[in-house]
Amino acid sequence: MTEFGFTCTGVRADPYAVGPALVFRLRVTSSPGVPVHAVALRCQIRIEPARRGYDDAEAAALTDLFGDRSRWGSSLHPMEFAQVPVMVKGFTGETETDVVVPCTYDMDVAASRYFNALGDGEVPLRMLFSGTAFTGTGGFRVEPVPWDREAVFRMPVKTWREMVDQHFPGSGWIRLPGDTLDALLAYRSRQALPSWQAAVERLLEAAGERTP
Repeated sequence: MTEFGFTCTGVRADPYAVGPALVFRLRVTSSPGVPVHAVALRCQIRIEPARRGYDDAEAAALTDLFGDRSRWGSSLHPMEFAQVPVMVKGFTGETETDVVVPCTYDMDVAASRYFNALGDGEVPLRMLFSGTAFTGTGGFRVEPVPWDREAVFRMPVKTWREMVDQHFPGSGWIRLPGDTLDALLAYRSRQALPSWQAAVERLLEAAGERTP
């Protein structure tokens, strides 16, 4: 069996993606001298929140995910960030490839709420690998990538914020049920308001939550 190893060497926001995306750089190693024709990988990325500290402001913002700080000993469980396929081209010994992870700024998604709550520092991640490798000389054999292959990585929070700012500069994103959105659209039309922002601001003013 070919011995595979994985190391994440960096991450960047993709400035050319249609939607928000992070690009992790992955180094793949294999047994010396064994030609690897291709590897079809499955990569699961988990956030491990217990592997970093939090200031009071971050702890307050994370209450809806993990409860009060006094409960964190039992509530700070790993959460899934992404599952993506990765096709690694042929190599011998060592190669590097990109792992492209489409992201969302939807605050109903736990991972997005977690990232948004962090002021600075790093996000502790664990990347779990499995899949199928095609190896061998003078032909090929098919062998599995063991389920215990993994890599740990600490992603800078600023990389996440850079990605969000590329697509949603100075703004946020919320999801509403269809009937609520229809009612808001009808209100906007009746009031002849030029934008969604104007509609929400008018409603806040009417509720006394914002001064005209």
